[in-house]
Amino acid sequence: MVSKYHYFYVVRCKDNSLYAGYTTDLCRRVRQHNNGQGAKYTRARRPVALMYFEVYATKQDAMKKEYAFKQLTRKNKLQYMRGE
Repeated sequence: MVSKYHYFYVVRCKDNSLYAGYTTDLCRRVRQHNNGQGAKYTRARRPVALMYFEVYATKQDAMKKEYAFKQLTRKNKLQYMRGE
């Protein structure tokens, strides 16, 4: 079954770094990260914890948000997730 939702998400890694990504299934994706099947970046920084997500109607919109988020400084990323 294909999800009709597209998620931009942020996880906090064991070393307190942030990883942002895109998925159609949040639970599965976080599980993949924690099982070492996710992104190469998170494999050596497990476990990860979901910190933030947004839901979008299209993959394009979610990926645009992911890209824009990745351009921010860490300070600005934390402010964004707090709604500031």
